[in-house]
Amino acid sequence: MCMECGCGQPNQRPHEHHHENGHDHEQESRTLRVEEDLLAKNTRLAGRNRSLFRDRNVFVLNLVSSPGSGKTTLLEKTLAALKQELAFAVLEGDQQTDNDAERIAATGIPVRQINTGAGCHLDAHMVGHGVESFDLDATDLLMIENVGNLVCPAAFDLGEHHKVAVLSVTEGEDKPQKYPHMFRAADVLVINKIDLLPHVDFDLEKCKNYARQVNPRIRIFELSCKSGAGLDAWFGWIRDAFEAQPKL
Repeated sequence: MCMECGCGQPNQRPHEHHHENGHDHEQESRTLRVEEDLLAKNTRLAGRNRSLFRDRNVFVLNLVSSPGSGKTTLLEKTLAALKQELAFAVLEGDQQTDNDAERIAATGIPVRQINTGAGCHLDAHMVGHGVESFDLDATDLLMIENVGNLVCPAAFDLGEHHKVAVLSVTEGEDKPQKYPHMFRAADVLVINKIDLLPHVDFDLEKCKNYARQVNPRIRIFELSCKSGAGLDAWFGWIRDAFEAQPKL
């Protein structure tokens, strides 16, 4: 989470440590209380978002990953394949620039850029305001591309139906072990760039096993946006998941 220091966490051994700005346990307790308050507020706002999406029959996917995994390219391919069947809107989250939003706008899909500045994730408040510019009554599926980060976005519910973790084969098969909170929070794992498997040291089966150890219920797709391999299965899951949502 967004913490300066992880000491004092449950099940962590006592240890000696020093920080440039130093702190005592009273300060540490205040920090933890502030974080708990922020998460509680986010949870309330996420519930409000969820109610809004339910009332408007909008299905929401939150794409999360480290930078460079191929989220935006996967999003472009998804929009191109399904925009004749489903009405999309897209929220783009980045610390700076509107580069990704420009790429999505080129597909003709309504898009809104959210720049977080120093922030390492989107939160429910940002999403609630971000969708105000969309006609949700005319939207079937909202795609949220979160800030590239495998840590903080795991803790922040946005009111989405599913978190989708995107992991490229250039990142290493042990990411689910290193960042278990993210892969535990995700319902779906997309292993991207499988066209590069012959050229990188990545054990696909180990990666899937690590992900299932962390989250036995996770659904896994292996695909390549470059070659097109596996994309039909991903598109099919989106269709089925959208249709499976209760409609008002």
